[in-house]
Amino acid sequence: MKSIFDTVSQSCSKIVTNSYSTSFSLASKMLSDSIRQDIYNIYGFVRFADEIVDTFHEYDKEKLFNDFEEEMYKAIKNKISLNPILNSFQKTVHQYNINPELYEAFMKSMRLDLHKTNYLTDEEYKDYIYGSADVVGLMCLKVFVNGDAEKYANLKQSAMHLGSAFQKVNFLRDLKSDFEDLNRTYFPNLNLNELDEESKLKIIKEIEEDFDKALQGILKLPVEAKFGVYTAFIYYKKLLNKLKKTPSLEIKNTRIRVSNYQKFGLLAKSYFDYRLNLI
Repeated sequence: MKSIFDTVSQSCSKIVTNSYSTSFSLASKMLSDSIRQDIYNIYGFVRFADEIVDTFHEYDKEKLFNDFEEEMYKAIKNKISLNPILNSFQKTVHQYNINPELYEAFMKSMRLDLHKTNYLTDEEYKDYIYGSADVVGLMCLKVFVNGDAEKYANLKQSAMHLGSAFQKVNFLRDLKSDFEDLNRTYFPNLNLNELDEESKLKIIKEIEEDFDKALQGILKLPVEAKFGVYTAFIYYKKLLNKLKKTPSLEIKNTRIRVSNYQKFGLLAKSYFDYRLNLI
């Protein structure tokens, strides 16, 4: 029975989420049971694509990526795949009528990571972020609003700002590993060796503006999604504040983290805000 296979597939997507990201996993647990699994399904898909381009250096990454993309299209067309992650993803795509433009834009940005190492213009930078992060937020938003077109349209820009904020925080946090391990720099015209306090604070101001606009949308999310998304928001705001207080030289030489103890403290704060109707 395919229902058994679908259950096994979705369990795999949940395992991927829990294994690769403690912060995202924690935030996902704060979502309603009715939507949590579909967010796991989306995360499993984007995580695997990202792993191909970021970590499988001893393999032919381009071939792996091409095969994964081809199987993605087959899974969505046939409504089944023996790759459990893609089988789970296609189920969510069909259930919420996710626009192909969203996952195609995501794959386009991931493909850039196979060869492109520098983003020299604001346009290149924004296009990459749209595909790598904004559309992931939009796919999740489709789930959050249960396919409601009007709610989706009203919250679309806020979801994109939240995706952008998360991605830019990741860029800033991962400057060292991106530059040294992957030879990549995403911020336009920024050489890691030239990062100073002025440049760092300019980037942080840009991220803070994204967060401010994102919060407006979080407050309007359906109750099933609001607590979980706010938890992720609080976590990334904490990470940004740590980056803001960290000297630029240290950011260049280490990866700033939020400890598990702090994560649970942030969870308590977000729950407190939620229960007191502060969000």
